[in-house]
Amino acid sequence: VQLQASGGGSVQAGGSLRLSCSASGRTDVTYAAGWFRQAPGKEREFVAGIGINNYIEETYYGDFVQGRFTISTDKARNTYYLQLSSLKSEDTAVYYCAVDEQWAARSGPPTIANHYEYWGQGTQVTVSS
Repeated sequence: VQLQASGGGSVQAGGSLRLSCSASGRTDVTYAAGWFRQAPGKEREFVAGIGINNYIEETYYGDFVQGRFTISTDKARNTYYLQLSSLKSEDTAVYYCAVDEQWAARSGPPTIANHYEYWGQGTQVTVSS
C-alpha cells in the first residue's frame, strides 16, 4: 500500500483546508484510515480515523478536534480526506495519513499510531494568527 498526502498549506486562523490521501495497492474491504499530526518538538498525535468494515463506517476524533475537522472517504477513488475548519495556530503541524489493515481484528478505535502499517509522506499545515 502506498499513500500520497496532499492539500496542506498556509492559512490564517479561522481558515480551512482540505487534506487528501490517495491510496494505491490496498485491496481489503476492512481497514482503518487515519490522520495524525506532529508539531516541532512534540509527539505524533491522533487527529481522526475512520474504521471501515465492508459498508459500515465509524469515525473517531482526537479530543482537541471539538467538531472542527471531518474525516471522509471516497472508496471509488481510494482517497481519504480530512476537512480542517476553524483552524487555530496550535493546529500547525505536519499531517500524516495512514492505513491500518488489521484494525477489524482488534478491539477499540483506530487511534494508536503503532497499529498503522502504512504511512504517507506528510503534508505541512501552517496556521498564522
